[in-house]
Amino acid sequence: MKTIRICCGTGCLANGSAKVAEEFERLTAGDGGIFVECDIKRTGCNGFCENGPLVTILPDEISYYHVKVSDVKDILEKTVLHGELVEKLLYRNDKGEYVRSQNENPFYAPQMKIALRNIGKISPAHIEDYIASGGYEALKKALGMTPEEIIDEIDASGLRGRGGAGFPTGRKWRTALGYDNFPKYVACNGDEGDPGAFMDRSILEGDPHSVIEGLAICALAIGSEQGYLYIRDEYNLAVKNIRKALEDAEAAGFIGDNICGSGRKLHLEVVRGGGAFVCGESTALMQSVEGKVGEPRAKYIRSVQRGLWNQPTVLNNVETLANVPYIISHGGAAFASVGTEKSKGTKVFALVGKVKRTGLVEVPMGTTLRELIFDIGGGIKGDRPFKAVQTGGPSGGCIPESMLDLPVDFDTLKAYGAMMGSGGMIVMDDRSCMVDVARYYVNFLCGESCGKCTPCREGLKQMLEILTDICEGRGKMEDLDLLEALGETMIDCSLCALGKSAPNPVLTTLKYFRDEYEAHILEHRCPAGVCKALTTFRIDPEKCRGCTSCARACPAGAISGSVKQPHSIDSSVCIACGSCRETCRFDAVFTEGRQA
Repeated sequence: MKTIRICCGTGCLANGSAKVAEEFERLTAGDGGIFVECDIKRTGCNGFCENGPLVTILPDEISYYHVKVSDVKDILEKTVLHGELVEKLLYRNDKGEYVRSQNENPFYAPQMKIALRNIGKISPAHIEDYIASGGYEALKKALGMTPEEIIDEIDASGLRGRGGAGFPTGRKWRTALGYDNFPKYVACNGDEGDPGAFMDRSILEGDPHSVIEGLAICALAIGSEQGYLYIRDEYNLAVKNIRKALEDAEAAGFIGDNICGSGRKLHLEVVRGGGAFVCGESTALMQSVEGKVGEPRAKYIRSVQRGLWNQPTVLNNVETLANVPYIISHGGAAFASVGTEKSKGTKVFALVGKVKRTGLVEVPMGTTLRELIFDIGGGIKGDRPFKAVQTGGPSGGCIPESMLDLPVDFDTLKAYGAMMGSGGMIVMDDRSCMVDVARYYVNFLCGESCGKCTPCREGLKQMLEILTDICEGRGKMEDLDLLEALGETMIDCSLCALGKSAPNPVLTTLKYFRDEYEAHILEHRCPAGVCKALTTFRIDPEKCRGCTSCARACPAGAISGSVKQPHSIDSSVCIACGSCRETCRFDAVFTEGRQA
């Protein structure tokens, strides 16, 4: 019997995959005159979100993309019944050739999946799927191990926290084990708030039992009987799937009052996030779980000693926990054989921005930025020049083209002023203004700072004012020194990691793209043509073909010209939105600076 997998992750659902799944279910039930027996699975995110809805047919390993409801009948009649390919639904590689399976797809082929091993393959709503894939075998194995033996395997794996800090997981667990005061707590940090990031979301939605099993193994290792899954409030599907998984896991005896008949207890609860970015910080998260305002505290006393309700608490990120069952099942050495000397295993990244193939990718630690962006991502959209990649979320740094061959791991990026963080990776081309990028992230963090400490609260406000002045043509050269001084003060004096890392976008853009700041200040010009106050749009009459696409795209009606004749832009009407430049297929639109 054939199996048809339909991606029902958030991205594909937004493109109508639920209706595609319903059509498969309707037609395979005999409604419509097609008589075929199939196993229909609604899976989690396949990662290649912009090409959804995705449909995979097994055992033929045929993958279809951009599937519509109207395509379902063709797939059943041609592919399922007669083994014929529906070519229009296949993916085309860089050479324009059709590829049949994900293994031949240049987006998937270079990846190595450990944390994402089940996503896209199993139905998150059915515990039987997870068990059939080897799920909960690691938990059963851990029940026959001592806490020290469990932690020894985690230590041997070299697993470090995937939430961004990179702290050794085994060391954290061992420290908590050493405290005898009970109760102890375990917690999962699923409060993923980085712009453009959806790594944890995909795991929670597509493979919730792997997180539950990882958390249960952690509880066995430290002697905990109570745990919490703190999930971002906006992640409705993740909350739904994890709650269903908890109910099924308890009914099957994998959590509850008698884990697998061992007499051990573990009760897990879902806590919805407090709606603030700072609640992803460990101590702020614990305040929120306790029902208090999500504000961080100084970490002179660690959470493994005094966390939830001042009791020993181990908090791990979603991706970290998803790796734990694999490590216990396969052994720490197997996990440690992947990656670099100090950064073991794989890492999941959300590759987004001005890149041809966006989506969720998992690769061995140490993979270079070039391999991620150009091999897996396919390079820059429209074959425009690469300018920078921003890694590590809003507190990450911007890496220039000269550093594309840097390996992506915990320590290398940090040495260059950036950070791997939780795995967000935003690619920018030559039409991205690095001053505006820095302003965007500072503005985001300014709104998300809890305001508890002065360096973060006031430092971010001052940075935002200075960056806004520069983008609007009021900048002064001495502002650049002031930005650096503010950044260093925030790093040294802020209370939590939000404030300490917040200056990274500013400091790295100043370091690697200082010429853009100087162009804004000295020439009253935005080289990328993004900052409206410093940009005038023009049309090159030699390149303009008179296709009228720019005039039709202009929301202000600032462009005039006859068909097949050069067009022009009225600067007094133009609002500098850039729609004309984005629409022009002949690269006829260019920018100039504005006079001070």
